[in-house]
Formats: sequence, C-alpha cells, structure tokens
Amino acid sequence: MALKYERILLKLSGEALCGDQSYGIDPAMAKALASELKTIVDLGVQIGIVIGGGNIFRGLRAAAEGLDRVAGDYMGMLATVINSLAMQDALEKLGVQTRVQTAIEMREIAEPYIRRRALRHLEKGRVVIFAAGTGNPYFTTDTAASLRAVEIEAQVLVKGTKVDGVFSADPEKDSRAELFTHLSYLDILKLGLNVMDATAVSLCMDNKLPILVYNLTKPGYLKRIVEGEEVGTFVEEAPDA
Repeated sequence: MALKYERILLKLSGEALCGDQSYGIDPAMAKALASELKTIVDLGVQIGIVIGGGNIFRGLRAAAEGLDRVAGDYMGMLATVINSLAMQDALEKLGVQTRVQTAIEMREIAEPYIRRRALRHLEKGRVVIFAAGTGNPYFTTDTAASLRAVEIEAQVLVKGTKVDGVFSADPEKDSRAELFTHLSYLDILKLGLNVMDATAVSLCMDNKLPILVYNLTKPGYLKRIVEGEEVGTFVEEAPDA
C-alpha cells in the first residue's frame, strides 16, 4: 500500500510516558509507544520525535513558584533528554535503530543537533529523537517540534494526545464538546484552541506544514495516519488562503 506520509515529526508530551502514573516514566507505556513506532518504521516511514519533559519537570510551573524562569526552562530541557533516552532504549530493545540529538551539547550520551546529520540518519532508516527543545529558554517543546519538523522537511507534524483530536472544549469535563476533524491554523489562533502554542502554530502556518492531532493511546492509529486514513484532527491552510 502506498504511504501518504514518508517522513513525519511526532510530538509527544512527557506525560505520554507516564502511563497510569502521576509522574515519571512507565516502562510499559514506553514499550507500547515503541511498538507503534516500529510498525511504521517497518513500512519505511522516516521518523523524527520530540518529547516534552512535563512528566519530570515543568519550568513554567517552577517559575510561577519563584524559581528563575531561565533556570527552570533549562531544567525542563534536561528532563526532555531523560525522556528521549528512555524512548531510545525502548525502541532499540525492539531492534529499531535510533539516534538522540540534543540542542545542548552532552556528547557522552547523545549527538549534538546537526541538521545534515539528522537528515542522513533519517535517510538510513534511523529514528531521530530531538532532545533539549530548541536549546533556548522561553520556547516550548511544541515550538521545538515545529522547528525540527520544518528543518527536516517532514510532510506532517503529528501530535499525540490522550483524546481523539481537537475539541471545542475539554471532552473529559464537557460531554457536549465537539470534535473538529479539520481546522485551519487561523482557527486555532482565533479560537484559542489548546493544540500547540501560538509560536508553534505560526511557524507551521508560515511554512505550510500540516498538523495532525491524534489519540496516541489507540493502537494502530499511527499506521492509519501514514497510510492516509482520516484520523483525529487535521490542521492546514484555510481553503481560500
């Protein structure tokens, strides 16, 4: 079967690795995610991944409690490295070759981020995990995901969540919440929908990079996405843009 997407950037929140825990990394959840990824690697899909660090540390929350914002953001970046190494371990236990590249150099455990090297890894079928955000404070991992997706020329930025896509309200709190199947970038910005932060959405909009939001807890959904099935919420330019 022909693939709709041959190169993707997958954005995962740090909480995605929690499983049923309130914090930290659940090895069973990491293994389940790795299994989903292996399925599409075996199809020939080239994958970049950006993982948040919220299951370990949130710089913004710490700043609100008195910690220096810049220090907090750097601590959050280090949390993303921990998650990236956990994801690498889970993937490699399934025989999937990976490389972790960090925006902050720590050569003993990962490669520094070099775009040309990342592209070469992808071309060789290796999963590349981009850690430490953009390497700069005041930028979220959503923005890092958008930036890396554009840099590696991904065909789509896929964001995994614990719900079926983008809703008009929180579906866990409001039974009347409506699932959107298609949105424009401007819809997200104007309606203030909780998809990605404004900087990340604007970067995708400026570079015409579509965003697809799906439920990562549903087995097989990632495979359906790369094969072109309509899953979750698809975000692109408005038809008359």
